[in-house]
Amino acid sequence: MTNTRLTPLILAVALFMENMDSTVIATSLAAIANDIGTEPIALKLALTSYLVALAIFIPISSWMADRFGARNVFRWAMLVFIVGSVACAMSNSLLTFVLSRFLQGMGGALMTPVARLVLVRVTPRDQLVGAMAWLSIPGLVGPIVGPPIGGAITTFFSWHWIFLINVPIGIAGVLLVNRFLPEWQRNAPRRMDFIGFFLAGTTFAGWVFGISVLTLPALPAAFGFAALGLGVVTAILYFLHFRRTENPLLDLRVFKFPLFRMTVVAGVFFRLGVGATPFLFPLMLQLAFGLSPFASGMVTFAGAVGAFAAKFVAERILRLTGFRATLVWSTLVTALGIFAQAIYAPDTPIPLMFLILIVAGFFQSMFWTATNAFVFADIDDKDAGQANVISQVSVQLSLAFGVALGGGVLELSRLATHGGGEPLLGDFHTAFWVIGAVTLISTVMFMRVPKSAGLHISGHKGGGDAGH
Repeated sequence: MTNTRLTPLILAVALFMENMDSTVIATSLAAIANDIGTEPIALKLALTSYLVALAIFIPISSWMADRFGARNVFRWAMLVFIVGSVACAMSNSLLTFVLSRFLQGMGGALMTPVARLVLVRVTPRDQLVGAMAWLSIPGLVGPIVGPPIGGAITTFFSWHWIFLINVPIGIAGVLLVNRFLPEWQRNAPRRMDFIGFFLAGTTFAGWVFGISVLTLPALPAAFGFAALGLGVVTAILYFLHFRRTENPLLDLRVFKFPLFRMTVVAGVFFRLGVGATPFLFPLMLQLAFGLSPFASGMVTFAGAVGAFAAKFVAERILRLTGFRATLVWSTLVTALGIFAQAIYAPDTPIPLMFLILIVAGFFQSMFWTATNAFVFADIDDKDAGQANVISQVSVQLSLAFGVALGGGVLELSRLATHGGGEPLLGDFHTAFWVIGAVTLISTVMFMRVPKSAGLHISGHKGGGDAGH
């Protein structure tokens, strides 16, 4: 197997473990809470602590890769994730479980950005699309297969195995990295920007924690608003710090590159919609359609089929159509798939839902593959680390805010229409119309991408400037 295929597959082993774990836990909260003697709503703090760890430590991943070597950091990140997983399985109180999830998040925060950075640095630009296609499979398939797997493990075995199963997977990943992935040339590390690390970490943690508290009410709303306010203050302080620092932790000057800027900003609107649907759609199937958690998970699983199929044709499609057409169509079809969920009713045929989910999953997968490569279209190797970290931070924040957007619209519709009780089908429909419209904003923005952008990556036989 060639390096362009072997490298992303080995990296993807760890990312699948991380991505599936993040979603599996959601289906098992009730069982875990009952075991450790707390309420499911309080246990949602464990979801929040994981996201907060990601927000704090993703910004430092590029510096660590340059300082200690990408292979070493990736290997240690997997080991930290394994230790955190064992700690989760052994937890017997709310505090120990929340802290264990934070430890897991520290490992996860380094795995994804470092894996992407490794691929960007070792893969020729004209082979980057194919490599990223394989690397992005875990991020697509993990959240879709997570709920049914989590439901099955919790129902037929024990919730502890959700975490213990990571041990053999993680050890296999470490052994594969040791055996097949050499250490690569790395940039000379910058001086560590400790002030920037504190301000950026506080900003992102404040935003993620604040949004999580407001959408998963395990704590009073005042905590959420206070955290958001703190995040805004430290964001302003970071911007002032960045302007007078030679080597800031997050170098916002990469936004001067137009294709990078377009990919990040337009991608935020796409991910706001995509981030909301895994939360809203299963909830609608359970509350409004009366399906069990396991049955709803089996319905949403159809999206994984389309997502996986796209990996085998993504490189060919991008070569035939180029980045602009791929990004426009993938965002448009994804938005249409969300609009379709706004007209589903309990008598909607399940096979029809399956078909729409497969098609939407295919185009959503095309978006992830295309943007994972296109974000580096006009970025030089020396700026790849900064571009990678900033794009990863934008991914995590926009997905978290997507859940907040979906939950917020659902709650507003519920209060406006019937004032209390569980949300009704009409409330879910309203939420899907809104997040579908938000997703469409990305389509409009990507229509402004030059037809010739990124030709040196996609291999599309267009004319004119290649996006430099």
